[in-house]
Amino acid sequence: MKTATIPSLRVDPELRLSAESVLQEGESLSGFVAQAIRTTIELRQAQREFIARGLASRDTAQHTGVYIAADVVVNRLADMLEKAKSVARIPR
Repeated sequence: MKTATIPSLRVDPELRLSAESVLQEGESLSGFVAQAIRTTIELRQAQREFIARGLASRDTAQHTGVYIAADVVVNRLADMLEKAKSVARIPR
């Protein structure tokens, strides 16, 4: 597969210095920028999917008339968090 290029990006010198200051050993600025793009793409895809699931859930609730109270959801999430912490052995 052929590679493609990302358009050149003009930034303030301070931003470039900040980026260079956090590079890990052996990491190039180009590699850092490419990874930042990959990470942002994954984040935005996850956000898009999250919103789509939420909207689908809303539509289902409106169609069926079945809703779950907020306190029930919060309690379930709190239980899930506690279980995840105990599995990961994260201090509370």
